[in-house]
Amino acid sequence: MWNVGVDEAGRGPVLGPLVVGAVALPVDDVQMLTERGVKDSKDLTHKKRLELVKWFHEHAEQRNWYHSLIVCRPERIDHAVQSTGLNLLEVELFAEALVEIREKVHDSISILNDACDVNEQRFSDRIAARLPGWPWKDSSIHSEHKADTNHAIVGMASILAKVKRDEAILQLAEEIGSPIGSGYPSDPKTKAALPALLGEKTPHPSLRWSWKTVTRAWKEIYGIDPPKRPFTDKHQSTLFDR
Repeated sequence: MWNVGVDEAGRGPVLGPLVVGAVALPVDDVQMLTERGVKDSKDLTHKKRLELVKWFHEHAEQRNWYHSLIVCRPERIDHAVQSTGLNLLEVELFAEALVEIREKVHDSISILNDACDVNEQRFSDRIAARLPGWPWKDSSIHSEHKADTNHAIVGMASILAKVKRDEAILQLAEEIGSPIGSGYPSDPKTKAALPALLGEKTPHPSLRWSWKTVTRAWKEIYGIDPPKRPFTDKHQSTLFDR
């Protein structure tokens, strides 16, 4: 029997990707996460998150642990906001991460998601409906609010997702050539970077054009709503590893 935890990082920021992480461990190994101090990524320092990611990868090689990371680009986020909504996008991303895990773990699986819906059961049901061949033999799926706080395996997924998103933001800052902060609308560095990212014919690709922060700022500068963002390719960057 395997335990699998799934969580996301970056739902709210105005720029950068949304990342969903899934972690799979044999049930007897899960206690190792708690003993190591794994918890919700928001309750840890950046340094501690990096230490835990390094520790996880070291043990993954030794003990056949698995993880999957789905990196959802801003254009797909905008497309979802303008069509089906952010909650259903996260359902799709959670399912994609679990499909990647299933390709490596063929035994029975107990899945626990950090619920991204006010209705926990609805979130589980929507994910399950997108899992090929579900129900998998002797497997289960549950969703829970604050699962990243209450369960170390979901906390580990949140840490991997958060660190991957932080890496993406750092890379974006290097490409742009100036600080962009965390990407959250309330971050002073992000606020300061926003005008420069709106200085072209369209908002910068790293921005989420559908966010009110962007639409409001664009309208203040140009007097019109920002253009609708084109989206034709749903292929996502998927990182799967042991």
